[in-house]
Amino acid sequence: MTARPTQPHAVARLRTERLARAVKPFRVRGGPAARCPDCRVMPSHCLCHLRPVVPTHAGMCLLMADIEPLKPSNTGWLIADVVADTFAFGWARTAVDPALLTLLADPQWQAYVVFPGEFVTPERVRTALLPPEPFTPKDADCTQPGHQTTLKRPLFVLLDATWSEAGKMFRKSPYLNHLPVLSLHPDHSSAYRLRRSSRGDHFCTSEVGALCLALAGETHAAQVLTVYLEVFTQHYVQAKNQQPVDMTDAAHQHLRNLQLGDNLPSDNVFNTQ
Repeated sequence: MTARPTQPHAVARLRTERLARAVKPFRVRGGPAARCPDCRVMPSHCLCHLRPVVPTHAGMCLLMADIEPLKPSNTGWLIADVVADTFAFGWARTAVDPALLTLLADPQWQAYVVFPGEFVTPERVRTALLPPEPFTPKDADCTQPGHQTTLKRPLFVLLDATWSEAGKMFRKSPYLNHLPVLSLHPDHSSAYRLRRSSRGDHFCTSEVGALCLALAGETHAAQVLTVYLEVFTQHYVQAKNQQPVDMTDAAHQHLRNLQLGDNLPSDNVFNTQ
């Protein structure tokens, strides 16, 4: 099993930065409660020991609405738990983090904005990944014949927000306009239970991340993230209801089985068109 990192991941760091800027305390719906700082669940239902870390070729870039990093129910956090190459940035209408622009310009990445295609001009829309293009790493010696090149890695830019917020973020982020838009067409409805939505085709951020990993051919990582969301949801809901968690149920066993196989080679064959 892959060792769990000891340093805070990108979303945890963004949460710390956002708390430092807060002018008043952020109050969780339902009243105050002590929470584990690493999994955001009440200590009695902590699931840190279950956190999976899966090697992936793809990267994730979370562009987060203002208070999303503060919400215990935020599922972008789960993506950062699982996918080591996860980047997180706060979104603002009037400013953009220079580090985000640097990331999007990094030649090792082929970035995609994940957003429904019906709201985008057809020429930008993709339903599968582009064929990976070669690039020369920064540390390669280009003076030598046959210098090394490698293939770009997919970087999925996810707008981590409510549906209405995500639409505003998409429209008012001109620095994303040059990127292809990846439009997902899952064959199932959302299973997310921690926030209400009247539409089954509104997926939570973690579910979207799993769909992107599957589209990139990283089936194992997609399965791990999907089951990890299910386990997190159980711990969160049971803690809220002051009920114990069944650590032997099908979801927990499935996650353990997937973790035992997380050193298997990833199927990094991109689905392209």
